[in-house]
Amino acid sequence: MDIFLIILGFVFACLGIVGSFLPILPGPITSWVGLLLLHLTSVIPQNWTFLGITLAIAIFIFILDYFIPAMGTKRFGGSKYGVYGTTIGLIVGLFTPIPFGILIGAFVGALVGELIYDSKDTNRAIKASFGAFLGFLASATIKFSIATVYLVLFIVKFFEYSNSFF
Repeated sequence: MDIFLIILGFVFACLGIVGSFLPILPGPITSWVGLLLLHLTSVIPQNWTFLGITLAIAIFIFILDYFIPAMGTKRFGGSKYGVYGTTIGLIVGLFTPIPFGILIGAFVGALVGELIYDSKDTNRAIKASFGAFLGFLASATIKFSIATVYLVLFIVKFFEYSNSFF
């Protein structure tokens, strides 16, 4: 059962890194589930303080993730249409076969959303879509950093007790 928990935990920790860029999957929380599964094995002692602190960080980043792109859009003069366009553009960009489709999708989605809101002011739309793009990049960078730290913590803790597993 321990081997199954380790493999499943590693999969969750890796999915957390992927989830840092996908709006569908909460990256840091998914990585935290990997840490939890590792600590549920019989070999590794359960450290509830460690798990509580890492969970609090993951939840904080999860909540902050909803505000950063909106703050970027608002800071550069955008509307809610730009925020919605960014989200739709991310999802569309995810499924396009072009390189960096998710980044291009975020920018183009925000631009289209802003042009739907006010088609006469293209300069404001471009500025707002640039703000949404920067907000997305900042948010993805923070989530990626936390998910990577959680993966490293997973690997370090596993190798610390690897002799007991095998």
